Amino acid sequence: MIPIRNVSLGCRRLLSTSSYTVRTHTCNDLGSTNINEKVTVMGWLSHKRMDRFFVLRDAYGSVQAKISEALSRECFIELKALLKDIPYESVIQVDGTVVDRGENRNEAMKTGDIEIHADKLTVLNRASKSMPMLPDMDASDKTRLLYRYIALRSDKLQRALRLRSEFVHNVRKFLIEKNGFVDVETPTLFRRTPGGASEFVVPAPPPNLGMAYSLPQSPQQFKQLLMVGGIDRYFQIARCYRDEGSKGDRQPEFTQVDVEMSFTTQEGVMKLIEDMIIAAWPESLNHIKPKSPFPRISYSEALELYGTDKPDMRIPWKIEEVKSNTFEFLRKKSDKNWVSRVIICRGAGETKMTISTKNEWKRLIRMNENGRNFSICNPSQKNWFKSVENQKIIDEFGLTGEDVLVVCWGEPDGVNWTLGQLRNYVAEICGLRSKNTVTAHWVVDFPLFSFEDGQLVSTHHPFTAPIESDKDALYDENKQKLLQIKGQHYDLVINGVEMGGGSIRIENSNMQRHVLNILKEPEYEMSHLLRALSHGAPPHGGFALGLDRFVAMLSGDGNPLTPVRDVIAFPKTKNGKDLMSDAPTTLSKKQLERYGITLVEKDSGYRLSSIFPPLEHIKPDFVDKRETI
Repeated sequence: MIPIRNVSLGCRRLLSTSSYTVRTHTCNDLGSTNINEKVTVMGWLSHKRMDRFFVLRDAYGSVQAKISEALSRECFIELKALLKDIPYESVIQVDGTVVDRGENRNEAMKTGDIEIHADKLTVLNRASKSMPMLPDMDASDKTRLLYRYIALRSDKLQRALRLRSEFVHNVRKFLIEKNGFVDVETPTLFRRTPGGASEFVVPAPPPNLGMAYSLPQSPQQFKQLLMVGGIDRYFQIARCYRDEGSKGDRQPEFTQVDVEMSFTTQEGVMKLIEDMIIAAWPESLNHIKPKSPFPRISYSEALELYGTDKPDMRIPWKIEEVKSNTFEFLRKKSDKNWVSRVIICRGAGETKMTISTKNEWKRLIRMNENGRNFSICNPSQKNWFKSVENQKIIDEFGLTGEDVLVVCWGEPDGVNWTLGQLRNYVAEICGLRSKNTVTAHWVVDFPLFSFEDGQLVSTHHPFTAPIESDKDALYDENKQKLLQIKGQHYDLVINGVEMGGGSIRIENSNMQRHVLNILKEPEYEMSHLLRALSHGAPPHGGFALGLDRFVAMLSGDGNPLTPVRDVIAFPKTKNGKDLMSDAPTTLSKKQLERYGITLVEKDSGYRLSSIFPPLEHIKPDFVDKRETI
């Protein structure tokens, strides 16, 4: 009889001390060189037919097996009965001999030249007969997140997670072995960082009741403190947190390749990151590897030509000024700061741009306060504008039946933003944004400050240094002059997605304090950093690469729209839920009491409320008397 039993793998003798496993081969190892070998393979049952042939799959590939005809009739019948009864996705062990498949080769499988003639079949763990899904089957997003451990067996997620592992390993080799960087782990229980995204708070237990930690949105302050501490080349595969919910390209918890260097310049950091990306690029994707050095474009030029600071350079079209009065009839008498601009989409005329598609674009544009009126025209259409002869526009812009003209009018900033969005929309329909190519470039010369709700804010974060020639302007009381200051910040944009950003930091304590005052951020929250900068901080700068976004782009063969959850083992939903474990969960009465928290009912849910009053502002316990030199 063939026993059906559970096997404790840890109790079995290793077949090979070099393999650290009880199997002789993985399912993907076997080929014509293994013919006539006795082998033991283990994995999940993925296919079966005629109660005799079956396919075994593990993390590395798959191999076909069949019940050996050399068995006695009794054993043959028993094995067939056993195979018929085994549910799909059960974990099984196959012992047998590798045999050439002859005329029945399967070129679609790497192991298609051979098969295993099984003389022993062991069920290691029987799966339920009512499986909610199979790894590579079509299932709803909800189902695939609820049973994530099954989805992880799919070819898609297996490839993505192994690609991620390969890239991270290559990054570590490049930074540590070739460039002397030190991998330093920084805390995830910290305090609020001014500016930037909202942060998760973690209530502190006794003896610190009424206080809370923050989960850092990045190790920004820690890496600067490491520079002060003499760790002049730091990096970390850093876990970060943002209380912003989930989107297609963002999760509440995410990972970045975090890098910082002392005694460097903007040029030095950008060159390091370029070299790191090229060196760590997965070998299987060399056909889409970008060429170095990456081109550069200024922030103002990006907005002027592409309507966004994250332009997709796979799209060849640019925003053009209309120098004639062709569209002047669209201008209202009340319009003062009015322009008309166009994008000529060469070769886009043959795409299926339906009325419903255009209406959907209008809806999306209207959802943003920067959205402006626009029209999309094609020479093959009639009556674009009743007030203008079509032929006049065709001649002026040199249009053919294969072209599309996108026209937008209104205030300049809104016009450029609208055309930037439409440039992406039209390109997507044309297939330009799904091409298996990668274009990488730097965006530089960002403004140091921006206006938001009538208040000066950091364009990136309050630790970015101004360019050398603009440092004196920091002390000008004129807000308009502050807005003209350029920062030493640089963004890396790949296929229209910001993959990461960095800057040269403010290393002078007095200057950092002054910037915090400009931003009306309380000094006491940054007293530790201000103190550190006053104790001999070297010039320093760094960069953070969004690992999830970057690997998602890689796994999509250059497609920047690949969701980041496809490269994260256990992602969250849009509302921050982990469907698999049903997290977050409610707190018990004992937990609430320990942290001094009461729940106050509000609307249909609850909100947390500390039973302790807020602490008074803590003033810094030092005065930095060093003069700015």
